Amino acid sequence: MLNRTVMFAKQHAPESVRVLARRAQLEAHNARLRLAVPVVERSEYVNIYHCAVRKTASQWIKSLLSDPIAYRYSGLLTYDPRFYNWSHPRVCPPNRIALSLFFSRKRFDTTPKPDAHRAFFVYRDPRDLVVSSYFSTKDSHGPMGDVLEVRRNLREKSKKDGLLYLVDHLARKGTFNAVRSWVKAPSSAEVALFRYEDLVGPDQASQVDRLFRHCGIIVPPTEMATLLDRYSFGRMNDKKGAGTVSHYRKGAAGDWRNHFDDDITEAFNRATGNLLPLLGYDEPAAPSGTELRRPATT
Repeated sequence: MLNRTVMFAKQHAPESVRVLARRAQLEAHNARLRLAVPVVERSEYVNIYHCAVRKTASQWIKSLLSDPIAYRYSGLLTYDPRFYNWSHPRVCPPNRIALSLFFSRKRFDTTPKPDAHRAFFVYRDPRDLVVSSYFSTKDSHGPMGDVLEVRRNLREKSKKDGLLYLVDHLARKGTFNAVRSWVKAPSSAEVALFRYEDLVGPDQASQVDRLFRHCGIIVPPTEMATLLDRYSFGRMNDKKGAGTVSHYRKGAAGDWRNHFDDDITEAFNRATGNLLPLLGYDEPAAPSGTELRRPATT
């Protein structure tokens, strides 16, 4: 009953009310960390920027970086500028982790930042991104931005027509170009790229450790194991309760093969051009697929 009530409120409360509630939750969470969690190591960086496009496990990464373990070994609190109407002149205050910045690389580069900063960008197979966006927008995503309009369109269409519509919609929104902008940018010490498939795959512990170390957060292996177990997709889905539509769904790499056909593949290829080989995924985007290849990352 509680889960259904929370889901109903999430889907029907005005956006302004939801933003205020989430700001209050974030401030209460950070206040508890300050009072209850001793900092044993501090990150050398003033700000960390988590950059992404939607449907690249941004909520999962937010959970990891907001956990007391991350705070204990960094001294950095999390901050979501959306909850503060983007009012801070540097996106976020000092000694904070800016979460879920859905920025192109150009916008990130022109954002004022302290010299001591680190950023990371997470991307995934854009075909899985399309499929994940389809189910999330149609069923579970909070009604922010254009979600309600897109949801109405998806619910009026068959799954195939909905996926075709969504490929075009994401292309027009610039989602694929935003990914391209990060991967094509010159490498730098400040910015690292991470693949979703690596962060949730069998080598998860070392990949998440690499991400944390890039951010100046050194977590002992035993506590890293605790952190990853605490936020496993299975546990996060269990918290949603039986009978609810999970915002996390499968999280499985290659799920696009269960939903793409030749027509969707053709539309996807037209919309994305050479994005798949640029990212290091198989080429072309055929339903049968081949083994993923890893691109160079910083």
